[in-house]
Amino acid sequence: MSNFSDDIYTEPSNVDVDTLANLGPLRGMAGIWQGTRGLDIKPKADGPRRQAYVERMELQPIDPVTNGPQLLYGLRYLVLITKPDQAKTYHEQVGYWLWEPATDTVTHTLTIPRAQTVMVSGQVKPDATSFELVTTNGAGICSSPFIDHAFKTVEFRIKVQFNADGTWAYDEDTVMMIKGQTEPFHHMDTNHLSRIGEPTPNPLAQIR
Repeated sequence: MSNFSDDIYTEPSNVDVDTLANLGPLRGMAGIWQGTRGLDIKPKADGPRRQAYVERMELQPIDPVTNGPQLLYGLRYLVLITKPDQAKTYHEQVGYWLWEPATDTVTHTLTIPRAQTVMVSGQVKPDATSFELVTTNGAGICSSPFIDHAFKTVEFRIKVQFNADGTWAYDEDTVMMIKGQTEPFHHMDTNHLSRIGEPTPNPLAQIR
């Protein structure tokens, strides 16, 4: 049985348009961030390889979003990663972090230019200082035919930790079944991020 209302069209009234004031546990992620201690453990033909990386992440508030009675506040983000002392893009990622106050739900979406998209959700307290989201058995994961053939992603997990000094950190585990291997490979990414710029209020909040 569904927990959703039979009324799927009526939108909420008196919506607060200030997204930054309504992000729940995501408030500490709004802004522009830099991480210089990134570590990527990735698969190679001769075994796992460790790669340091430098990251710039921008998370900007979007206007409130309604789906009928559902109300979401969120951050649009762009991640650009390079290897230390190199200008070439090592990794690029776009997506949204979304917060639904009515259900205490955080949703994270990510898309990378290898033709892969992932969406993962979970219950998180509004004042949480850490949380973990996970998707298993391929749920919420959409990949190109080549990725499914060679590096099939079967699970994605992300842990977020907010620190008292205003920084935050993440740990990601992308579990793959690699062609020719019988055991799953854990593609790990982790970094510690410091704020280098403040967020820009969402358009409706600026008008107000």
